Amino acid sequence: MDTATRAAFLPPDLYGSPAVAALEREHYATRFWHPVAAAADLPPGHVRALELLGLPVLLCHGRDGAVRAFRNRCPHRAVAFHEPAEGSVACRRLVCPYHGWTYDLGGTLLAAAREGEFVDPFERGAWPLEALDCQVRASLIWVALGAEPIPIDDQLDLPLQEAPDALARTLVPLAFHERGLACNWKIAHDNTLDDYHVAIAHPTTLHRLQGPVRDYRHRFGTWANVLATPSPEGDGAFLTFGLPPWNHLLLWPDGRLAMIQFLPETLDTCHMQVWLLGPASRQDEGEALMAEMVHFLAEDRALVESAQRGYREGFRTGPPHRLEARILHQQAIYAALLEPWYASGRMPR
Repeated sequence: MDTATRAAFLPPDLYGSPAVAALEREHYATRFWHPVAAAADLPPGHVRALELLGLPVLLCHGRDGAVRAFRNRCPHRAVAFHEPAEGSVACRRLVCPYHGWTYDLGGTLLAAAREGEFVDPFERGAWPLEALDCQVRASLIWVALGAEPIPIDDQLDLPLQEAPDALARTLVPLAFHERGLACNWKIAHDNTLDDYHVAIAHPTTLHRLQGPVRDYRHRFGTWANVLATPSPEGDGAFLTFGLPPWNHLLLWPDGRLAMIQFLPETLDTCHMQVWLLGPASRQDEGEALMAEMVHFLAEDRALVESAQRGYREGFRTGPPHRLEARILHQQAIYAALLEPWYASGRMPR
């Protein structure tokens, strides 16, 4: 894929079109892997229900050590096995609350109530759970919704090149934060890739962590990009990776890892989720460390929601700055994947 730097930002029309949003769900989101939970929050012999872009998903950690994902619906009449509000639940077998169909955590049907009384001959093997691709990377569980996602190690190309040891560590959850944002997901994603605004918009928060702009270093992979800045403590680099479709991976020299994502909801709203992971020795500090992140994320919230109001009013974007190269890189990936729909006339230019 040619992800050469674009000469201009994406046209604002793409941020407010229902047709574009539908195509993003079908032809963009389905190409990638999505972090959905911290691996340590799903011990062996547990299941966890969640929603990903409106799709009910059931994570299962079998006692064989494998973490699997399924559509959270019984193949008989589509009733969910568990609900997201339950969190992680110790579970030996999945039992549908509607008709009692019973599955193991590998998705195999073990029994159906009154099996001998179906109208047609019944074969258990014909009714497995609907599996979704599932992988564990960087102490997070990732799920793919499409039939042919890119390999997850390709999506994480630059993090695996730049910080393989950091991604290989087994980390535990320190804190989790989520909130809705009144903006299109692309505005939030653009903002988190925007290294032009940090010194101006975050002078006492993120700018202190990242340091002088003169020390910024950018690198670009096929799918991911990174801003590397010297740690204020002088013990290494603070790395901020941009990942498609709408993810951001932050790595601190002290072993902490954060994943931020902006999940689309409506044209004017998205849902931000933030996982903070680290060594078990830092669990007592988790809430305080997350509070530091939430401070600068709140500063960004005001900016992205203001930008959303501006996009609704219609305008022509200004010229890209060299410190906005990471935005252009991710937008080039987005445009390349959706180019066939540009050519077909189904997307506004």
